[in-house]
Amino acid sequence: MTTGNELAGRVALITGGARERGQGAAEGRLFAAHGAKVILADVLDEEGERTAGGIDGAEYAHLDVTSEAGWDALVADVVARHGRLDVLVNNAGIAVMGQLVKASAEDWDRTIAINQTGVFLGMRAGARAMIAAGNGGAIVNISSIAGLNGLFGSMAYGASKWAVRGMTKIAAKELGKHHIRVNSVHPGYIETDMLAQGGVVDGFRDKMIRSVPTGRLGQPTDIANMVLFLVSDAADYVTGQEFVVDGGVHG
Repeated sequence: MTTGNELAGRVALITGGARERGQGAAEGRLFAAHGAKVILADVLDEEGERTAGGIDGAEYAHLDVTSEAGWDALVADVVARHGRLDVLVNNAGIAVMGQLVKASAEDWDRTIAINQTGVFLGMRAGARAMIAAGNGGAIVNISSIAGLNGLFGSMAYGASKWAVRGMTKIAAKELGKHHIRVNSVHPGYIETDMLAQGGVVDGFRDKMIRSVPTGRLGQPTDIANMVLFLVSDAADYVTGQEFVVDGGVHG
């Protein structure tokens, strides 16, 4: 991992950052290595405290992304303690897979609440703080390749990730005048704890790998590198766009 000062002096809030092998934690480590003060937010408090404790310049905060009051309180606390919020990464999400005729309304509601409403609440709270500070900012919403094509057996998950893509574009248009950039990242098959806990057995894992032109599953650092670019000054003229990081699957 290279280090630099691309994010020196900036404060970054990353949701879904508790799992050590997750995308949020990888983003937190990379941001901190590039000079940012990092807040990892999640509902997995014990794991989150441990993950943040292993990253210089990081801290942990409890956040249920479906809670409007929770979002407002956390962003207010970050600004009160650190003086600013420059970067928001809406990384928290769940993947409940299932075909349409077998899907439950309960799974649908929970998926939409976390993956879609959570992103809305996060963007709103973050943008309000950034606008008040007047320093601009960068928001990255983690979607999926399921938000670009119809992925079999992913009715709720796919719907939520398509929504994130659209919400990103609308927010980018509304927030551009405040120099707040909003982009979405669409990972492919990334080797995280979520993938393992989703019941991916070895045979299907091998099938996934064979479907990737580059011949491997993605790693959390592959996503983190893209997100770092999008929140850095190198992407100052980039907003309202979707960035696919999938080893060529969608292409």
